[in-house]
Amino acid sequence: MKKQNPKAIQDLLEKIALDHLFIQTLETQMSDRLDFHEVSVWGVKSALQAAFEAGRMAATQSPTQTNRN
Repeated sequence: MKKQNPKAIQDLLEKIALDHLFIQTLETQMSDRLDFHEVSVWGVKSALQAAFEAGRMAATQSPTQTNRN
């Protein structure tokens, strides 16, 4: 299996966090108010489904499709 670009993975994780959990950044802010979030179980479920689907799609892409980022 081909190793994914770390920047692309980070961007995807941040997009999932924003779209499904309404978390602005995954960077540590050194503040409890900014680093801990109260999220709904349906938001967590939705984010996990999106991550699973992204992984499934990445596993089925050919190497030339993966390199287009």
